[in-house]
Amino acid sequence: MAYCKFRADQLFTGYTLLNENHVLITSENGTVEDIITLENAGEGIRQFQGILSPGFINCHCHLELSHMRSNIPAGTGLTGFIASVMQYAQPAQDFKDEQMRLADEEMYNSGIVAVGDISNQVYSLSQKRKSKIRWYNFIEITNPDDEKAEAKLSAFKTIADQFSGTLYPPGNTALSPHAIYSVSPQTFNLINQSTQSKTITIHNQECADEDELFKNGAGKFLRFYESIGRKTLPIPPSGKSSIQTWLPYFNNGQTIISVHNTYISEEDIVFAKNYAAANGLEIIFCLCPNANLYIENRLPPVDLFIKHNCNIVLGTDSYGSNWQLSIAKEIVAIRQHLPHVPLEKRLNWATANGARALGFKDLGSFEKGKRPGIVLTGNDWNNSKRIL
Repeated sequence: MAYCKFRADQLFTGYTLLNENHVLITSENGTVEDIITLENAGEGIRQFQGILSPGFINCHCHLELSHMRSNIPAGTGLTGFIASVMQYAQPAQDFKDEQMRLADEEMYNSGIVAVGDISNQVYSLSQKRKSKIRWYNFIEITNPDDEKAEAKLSAFKTIADQFSGTLYPPGNTALSPHAIYSVSPQTFNLINQSTQSKTITIHNQECADEDELFKNGAGKFLRFYESIGRKTLPIPPSGKSSIQTWLPYFNNGQTIISVHNTYISEEDIVFAKNYAAANGLEIIFCLCPNANLYIENRLPPVDLFIKHNCNIVLGTDSYGSNWQLSIAKEIVAIRQHLPHVPLEKRLNWATANGARALGFKDLGSFEKGKRPGIVLTGNDWNNSKRIL
């Protein structure tokens, strides 16, 4: 068997940063054989400047919104962002298709090997059939009315079936709630019943007004509902924070990827971890730092997640709320604002943790038998590119 040998200034295994005296050995198709010391590696080593790592995992994206690139204003806050998305004039489908192709290509070339992608409709399916990226499809449900819950769930199950019946493996599709401010109690109950032992996702505490709505029945969401002609709240105020209101709807063995968490408190983090442990759930916190800066100009409390030993992954969000779809740039954003967070942690969130969260057992680390892809990131972090 022919082998390929890779060496760089640093080699990240998925868990640990190794120095330049280590060489990655793979088969020609990229299956990991071993990591050995330079003195035992022999000749024929490909040399690189920078960091070699397993392929990146993007745990939160909206491929179907790629046509919104540069069309949604930054810095408006979440309610302003939602209003801009709702008011955006939809272009022709062929334009949407081309923008999805370009976004897919961008992610692939930058070293992203798998994506947890939000789908509200079926039209991203055509690009995903052709893609070299692996996909976990979250079929996102928005329904604020209990009386429509069963009909809405049935319609979204039809969409989910199309993804499951077309993309491999079929288990990589799950119904998921959009957010607590857009999903009714009965809709939450039906999603819980339909997602036993599945990995699902939800947008959480992306703005302060989300907590204000459920703690006090006040804030900008009330004006937003009025602007769209809605007179009742999907869920009445609970006197509790957002996550303390929606998480108890789940008790069916799910892995829940809670996305954004920009305004989550330490009390909420402790609550979420304790509730998950007591009810057979796993809670994972997905950080999308550039999207948080784009919309709210604020980052989540990363230090609190680290303090409480939370399971953390990274995402890009969509071209409606980001300047690029690059996990390397998400790592850079954390470094720029939180330089004390070790690079080893940030890379772990982007690789092994992400692969585990989405259930891609053959991705995320340079362990023997896996085929995770190989990404080169420059020492200056200005770019990342796929090597294999």
